Amino acid sequence: MNIEAGSAVAEAVRTTLGPRGMDKMLVSSSGDVVVTNDGVTVLEEMDVDHPVADMVVDVAETQESEVGDGTTTAVVVAGELLGEAEELLDRGIHASTIVGGYQQAADEVDAALDEIAVEVSADDTETLERVAKTAMTGKGAEAAVETLAPMVVEAVTRSMVDGVPNIDTIKVSTFDGRTIHDSRLIDGLMVDKNVPHPSMPTSADDADILVYEGELELQETAPGANIEVSTSDEYEAFIDREREELDEIAAGIIDAGVDAVFTTGAIDETVQGALAEAGVVAIRHLRDEDLEKIVRTTNANAVSDLDDLSEADLGHAGAIRQETVAQVYGPKSAEPEKTLVLRDIEDANAVSLILRGGTQHVVDELERAVEDALRAVDVTLREGVVVPGGGAPEIALARHLREHAESVSGREQLAVEAVADSLEIVPRTLARNAGKNMVDAIVGLRSEHDSGATNAGIDGYSGEITDTLEAGVVEPKSVKRQAITSGIEAVNSILRIDDVVSVGELAVEDEDEDEAGGPGGGMGGGMGGMGGGMGGMGGM
Repeated sequence: MNIEAGSAVAEAVRTTLGPRGMDKMLVSSSGDVVVTNDGVTVLEEMDVDHPVADMVVDVAETQESEVGDGTTTAVVVAGELLGEAEELLDRGIHASTIVGGYQQAADEVDAALDEIAVEVSADDTETLERVAKTAMTGKGAEAAVETLAPMVVEAVTRSMVDGVPNIDTIKVSTFDGRTIHDSRLIDGLMVDKNVPHPSMPTSADDADILVYEGELELQETAPGANIEVSTSDEYEAFIDREREELDEIAAGIIDAGVDAVFTTGAIDETVQGALAEAGVVAIRHLRDEDLEKIVRTTNANAVSDLDDLSEADLGHAGAIRQETVAQVYGPKSAEPEKTLVLRDIEDANAVSLILRGGTQHVVDELERAVEDALRAVDVTLREGVVVPGGGAPEIALARHLREHAESVSGREQLAVEAVADSLEIVPRTLARNAGKNMVDAIVGLRSEHDSGATNAGIDGYSGEITDTLEAGVVEPKSVKRQAITSGIEAVNSILRIDDVVSVGELAVEDEDEDEAGGPGGGMGGGMGGMGGGMGGMGGM
């Protein structure tokens, strides 16, 4: 049952692999729709109840957080490893033996990939652009990879400090309307907000920046509390005290020499007016992730109490400017969409990517593809090596493992060979999704690699065998290494489980306990949620 649960997750995303992969339409209970073929997005949004299936989903999430790409490959390989393990179990081979063989195979991954790896430097923009294109191919950005890839590479290389990229200083913003080709790269860190007060300045030079977490307004009265006034004088005194408190908030910011304040909460209108009169730029209702980017980029310290504010907490930007990012084509009264940009930030090299698309669905998918490309270029520059794509690394590694298996004694040799067979699922799937015969593709690839053509892989569009390195299909080595090793580790964890026990409470911390019904609740009758093909799990 565990193997069937894990394999079902892998099967759900297998058809999305490669440039000819199909999309999935994700529909929530409220009717919201997302169309994507991004593996981790599909898996994160799936309603998965089975705990073992959840472990396979974790493989994709780990792959995404570590290297940003290769999530579908990781899950597909894990699913195939489970299928091979099932056959070995049916032949009477103990799970511990399979785990041992799988681990031996995992230990060989790095050395095998080194044999086909190619070095790349920050000056090799052609190869870096190929990495970006490969990461975006098959996704919503594919139609404009020639436009987007140079921008992605420029953004990452410009973020480098002392030879190390820092993609935390890259802001990706989306605006629907126009076409993908209208996307552009601008200098500085863009803030997707505008000033809330008509008299407030929209620019500042040599700006000291306050990053505030919370509301710049009066504290709300406690629930159920009543304030009673019996005369007009008492009412006026109450209003005056409120105004004084608001003036103190504004004065605390102005007296600290702040030129711009960014906050996640609201800003009272009285405070807005005082800040505007003092020439302070203020932005409210920022998302936590945007606030964190400002903190990292400007070297500010987030403050939650103005009484604790000191000069050391202030960040700095050489200039703050308002910029038109989306011209509105409609009624003459329609105003163009504007936003603020922080520029000339010392030691940050901040840049922003503005992505455009015809609809919100398009720009959402475009953002996912560009984020993957940014991470792919980032890890390439950090590691300095790439490998050919199109299933070439998997075939090369499978060949390496079959040779290594000859030196492995006992039944673990069969498990090592099973890993080699499992890895071939990647080129098989690429060929199938391109409409070609999977058997012919594998036979042809094995023959090419046996003759020394280690760059031979599948052309994801035509399904034909080609030199993928020469064709410009390249991936970071760490993406392949992480996908294969994390898949093996997850499968080994699953194979070590010989029973699932329903319990009342577990002494573990789980952020998703409330959503999953608690650690015990999800393991009762809820295991039938993976679909009709796994109906036997409902009885647990």
